[in-house]
Amino acid sequence: MECRICSSKNLDLVVNLGRQPWCNNFLKKFQLGKEKFYPLKLMYCNNCSLAQLSYTVKKEIMFSDHTYLSGITKTLSNHFKYICNNINKKFNYDKSKKSILDLGSNDGTFLKHFKKIGWEILGIESSKRISIIANKNGIKTINKFFNYELALSLKKKFDFINASGVFFHLEELHSFTRGVKYLLANDGVFIVQFLYMKSIVNNLAFDQIYHEHLLYYNLSTLQKLLDMYDLEIFDCYLTSVHGGQMITYISHRGTKNKTKRFFSYLKKEKNSKCNSKSFYLDFAKNLIKLKEKNVKFLKNCKKNHKTVFGMGAPVKGNTLLNYFNINKNLIQKLLEKNQLRKNLYAPGSHIPIVMENEEKNIPDVYYVLAWNFKKEILKNNKKLINRGVKFFFPINPKNN
Repeated sequence: MECRICSSKNLDLVVNLGRQPWCNNFLKKFQLGKEKFYPLKLMYCNNCSLAQLSYTVKKEIMFSDHTYLSGITKTLSNHFKYICNNINKKFNYDKSKKSILDLGSNDGTFLKHFKKIGWEILGIESSKRISIIANKNGIKTINKFFNYELALSLKKKFDFINASGVFFHLEELHSFTRGVKYLLANDGVFIVQFLYMKSIVNNLAFDQIYHEHLLYYNLSTLQKLLDMYDLEIFDCYLTSVHGGQMITYISHRGTKNKTKRFFSYLKKEKNSKCNSKSFYLDFAKNLIKLKEKNVKFLKNCKKNHKTVFGMGAPVKGNTLLNYFNINKNLIQKLLEKNQLRKNLYAPGSHIPIVMENEEKNIPDVYYVLAWNFKKEILKNNKKLINRGVKFFFPINPKNN
């Protein structure tokens, strides 16, 4: 393979999570055992330090008809609202009406906050059924994959372009970035919200490694891509969403002053050596210990006749279930809020998914796959906790 940023062929394997199904491929009963498995290996580029997957599942398979909805949790919607307010205050342009393009806009949860304050909005979303939901909700959305060719057809510049949780998905990475460069107004801002690899490793949040996530950025490695298009990061901050999501503000080169905050994060990266191969090799060793700890806990539950339900059926949960070799012998069912996953089964593990509001039985233990919404889950389930129901978090994020 070649590096997805710099095209170097000097890459080394650093983390091997085995062969796994595409983890957003939730199954109907007749599909059980028929899902395809692909290599899930994290490679390290010795030239530009980017961590990336060795194998690409075609974007048409993964993103044309997925079931992810960004509006399911209050945590994420509130996060988007905060970013909206922050952008509106931080960049107080003279224009009476500002424009924003959201790439990978999903159900429009991010854009609805900008619509409320009178901005001109447009979303681009690859999933047909999710695009229909967004348009029904009054969020103007184009159902296509974004690339340079599509950018040319839009024939207008945008004050802001947002990519929330999609910039690390890109099979057409360079075409996408070229399209952003073309559409961004001269004084415009490109906002990239991405899972911060330094945090993923520090949190042992390996479940965020899956086939949809082709690239794993730190600030230094992201900038190496942006350098190719005369774009640069001028400010950033780390949020607790998803266990550590970095919000970066990017502009055309030389149009914005870089902040002390940005330089501070770069310094932390350098001091932590988070862009070194040894950083990832240590990560792989720690994952083996994490697996042993989790499997031991679940086997003890079974030995002591305790019922265990999974809390949430997030996409990333399937990486965890399959790497840990967990199936319905250890976790009976997964409770989920997303109606698009009703009566489906988790790929690989084949654990059935049940709607949270329809399940009447209460287990002894909730194994929380949606650990990134820990605060919200604990707050919503105080009564169960007081009754002695245990909530076990396989991954516990910390501040990074």
